[in-house]
Amino acid sequence: MSNNKFTLLVFDWDGTLMDSASNIIECVRGAAIDLSLDIPSDDAIRNIIGLGLKEAVTEIFPGSDDDLVWQVVERYRVHFLDQSRTPSELFPGAEETVRQLADSGYLMAVATGKGRAGLDKVFDYTGLRELFHTSRCADEGLSKPNPDMLLQIMDELGTNGHETLMIGDTEYDMQMARSANAHRLGVSYGSHTKERLMQSEPLGCLDDISELPSWLDGVNYLPSGKLVV
Repeated sequence: MSNNKFTLLVFDWDGTLMDSASNIIECVRGAAIDLSLDIPSDDAIRNIIGLGLKEAVTEIFPGSDDDLVWQVVERYRVHFLDQSRTPSELFPGAEETVRQLADSGYLMAVATGKGRAGLDKVFDYTGLRELFHTSRCADEGLSKPNPDMLLQIMDELGTNGHETLMIGDTEYDMQMARSANAHRLGVSYGSHTKERLMQSEPLGCLDDISELPSWLDGVNYLPSGKLVV
């Protein structure tokens, strides 16, 4: 019988498991160039990583009508799915970590701002698809920070917020988990700063994904049921 303190671990993808910021920035810049739009700064693009594409485009190209938003979305997808593009790589230790946790008996899932085609591409590239019991993408529900994706995952896998830990690198991940009454854990090496993540009162913030198994081993419940780390 498992001694795990959580039943379900839900991972964000970009900025949490995969070092994809530079590729995302290039794809947004490429879409802007294709449509003769002002090119957003790298910091502006980093800020929207984690949102669904439509919400991200609305944020970095304010005032765009629906037609322009979808044009940008489609041009972004063309660049991202370009088979000649060098794929992003997983963060050091990410593959070993998720394999170790899967072997430890956790239910595993992904909740991402990517579209399904984008997630399928990186699942196939990394070979990690088999480790996750389910996944949700921004084109299959409401975008983060809305809790919809996380609620869908918990409902499908038969868990509740008390049993669930969301791991992510943005305040959107933390806010989604908080709204779903799920536990949350930040990682400091992705898109948003540790200070920004801590505003959503996560249980902690890791500097390296490889720290996750030992962090989980240190989680305990007080007799009152309160979680302590």
